[in-house]
Amino acid sequence: MTVTDLSRPRFLEDEDVSIFERSVIRFLDDQIDETVIQRWRDQKSVGREIWREAGAAGLLGVSVPEAYGGSGGDFRHEVAIIQAVCRIGAEAFAIAVHNPVVLPYLVEFGTEAQKQKWLPDLCTGDRISAIAMTEPAAGSDLRGMRTTAKKVGDTYVLSGQKTFITNGQLSDFILVAAKTEGGISLFVVEPDKVESGFERGRNLDKIGLEGQDTSELFFDNLVLPAENLLGEQEGQGLRQLMAKLAQERIVIAWQSMAMIERALSETIAYVRSREMFGQTLVDFQNTQFKLAEFKTEATIAKVFINHCTELLLEGSLDGDKASMAKYWISDLLGKIVDGCLQFYGGYGFMKEYPIARMYQDSRIHRIYGGANEVMKLLIARNL
Repeated sequence: MTVTDLSRPRFLEDEDVSIFERSVIRFLDDQIDETVIQRWRDQKSVGREIWREAGAAGLLGVSVPEAYGGSGGDFRHEVAIIQAVCRIGAEAFAIAVHNPVVLPYLVEFGTEAQKQKWLPDLCTGDRISAIAMTEPAAGSDLRGMRTTAKKVGDTYVLSGQKTFITNGQLSDFILVAAKTEGGISLFVVEPDKVESGFERGRNLDKIGLEGQDTSELFFDNLVLPAENLLGEQEGQGLRQLMAKLAQERIVIAWQSMAMIERALSETIAYVRSREMFGQTLVDFQNTQFKLAEFKTEATIAKVFINHCTELLLEGSLDGDKASMAKYWISDLLGKIVDGCLQFYGGYGFMKEYPIARMYQDSRIHRIYGGANEVMKLLIARNL
C-alpha cells in the first residue's frame, strides 16, 4: 500500500509481475544506495557496470521476446521497474529510456536481421541505447529537424547535430532521426563501429538529474550501411515515432507519479517528527490541509495513470490521454514537490535531504518527451 491508499491495479496483480517486482527491489537494494547515487552525481554518469549487472539480473529488455534475449514480458514489468527506481531516487539510471522507450522501436519496426543482430546485446547490457531526436533548433517540432541522411549507393551519409541526448556519453546503440528523400527516417548508429564522422559533445551540466549523462552528438558525413535504416523502407520514421510517443509519455507520467508518492511519504514522516512551538508540524491545521490536498490530487493522478496503463496494455491508448497523463501528472509533481519542500524550511534547501534533490530532478518532467505546452496543443486538436 502506498501513500495514496489505493489497492494494486489489476494489471499488477499477476503472480509473475509480483515476483518480478520483488526481484527488482532486491536488485536495487543490493546495488544502489545513497553513496552510489551521490557518486553518480559527482561523476555525471552511472557508468557501465550497473547496466551489465542489471542485464545479468534480467532487468533489461523485459518486454523483448525471449527469442531475442529478452524476458518476454510487457509494460506491466516496465512499470514495476520505473516505480522501484524512482522510489529510491535512482532516476539517473536511465533504464526507463533504454527499456520502454528505445527497444520497442527495434522490436516492432526492425527487420528480423536487425532484431537478431542488436537486441541480445541490448538485453545483457553489453550495449546501452539512446534515441536522438532533439536538435538545437528542433525539439517538440520533429518536422523542423535539420539532420539529413542522403542515399549514396548502398550507404547513407548522415550529417547534423543532436542535443539533450540521455545516455549520450555511454550509448553504443543510438537511434537517430534524420530527413531522407522519402521523409523522416530512423537510423542505427554504432559509435564503436565507425572510424570517422561521429563525435560526442560535452556531457551537459544540468540543474537536476546530474548523475545521468546527457550529451550533444555530432554527425559529419557519417557513412552508414543501408541495413542500418530501421525497417525496410525509408520515410517511415515519423509514423514510427508517432506510434511509440504515447508509451514514452506514459513512462514519464509513471516517473512523475512515483516521485510524487516518494515526496509525500518522505514529507509525512518528516512533519510527524519535526517539533515546533511545543507540537509537531503535522499538528498544525495548515500542514494537515496542504497534505490532504496533495494526497487527494495524488490519488486522482494514480487512478488516471492506472486507467491509461490498462488502455496501453489493451492497445487502445490514444494520444490525447497519453498527453493528458504526461502533462497533468508532471505539472502536479512540480506543485507537490515544491509544497512539500516548504515544510522542511531551510533544510529543504539542503541537498542532503531527498526533497531538495527531488525539487531539482522533477523540473525536467514538464519538458522532455514533449513540453507540456505541446501536450495541451495536441489535446486541443481533438476538442
